[in-house]
Amino acid sequence: MKKTYAYVRVSTKEQSLDRQLEAINAYCKDNNIEIDQVREIIQEKKSGKDFNRERYIALKETLLREGDTLIIKELDRLGRDMAMIKEEWQDLQKKGIEIVVIDTPILNTVGKTDLEKTLIANIVFELLSYMAEKERVKIRQRQAEGIAAMKVGKNGKKISSKTKKYIGRPEAEYPVNWEEGYSKWKSKEITAVKAMELMNLKKNSFYKLVKRYEESK
Repeated sequence: MKKTYAYVRVSTKEQSLDRQLEAINAYCKDNNIEIDQVREIIQEKKSGKDFNRERYIALKETLLREGDTLIIKELDRLGRDMAMIKEEWQDLQKKGIEIVVIDTPILNTVGKTDLEKTLIANIVFELLSYMAEKERVKIRQRQAEGIAAMKVGKNGKKISSKTKKYIGRPEAEYPVNWEEGYSKWKSKEITAVKAMELMNLKKNSFYKLVKRYEESK
């Protein structure tokens, strides 16, 4: 006999499962689905960072059978990152499990043909790619806004509000024999290559130090 299960998860013990439970019970009531609150609604308070989640694993490997239905409130209950969600979706589909995502009804596979399920899977993967790119854009925007809001030091570099240090690559330091090497190179006693070798500097660092040194004189 085909059965219906639900999975609810939060990341910490302090968080409440009530919002997900209410949504699942309302969905079951609206669709005339009987679900045991203890045995068939699997609850877990663990991070989705990895899948060392005993209750989810037990649900997936022991309870769910081909033709059964799994209800979740949100797609990200299956995992924290996009790759993980995609992998779990594929595993459930291979096992013949129907999936209901309450917050995104277009993803529901219940009562769908194989062709429709394939189309839904494509939508899931496109949606995940979109969400991942959107998150990357959001992170870059936050970083740009944070940098723009930073104070600028006397050398023109931004200062981190957290570390109070300049951000970006550290400036090259003058070697202890800079004066000697610079003078010999400037007076054409030695070549630039020989000066770099003498002071153990790479080409870019050497000319940056030359520019800084000459601008400060």
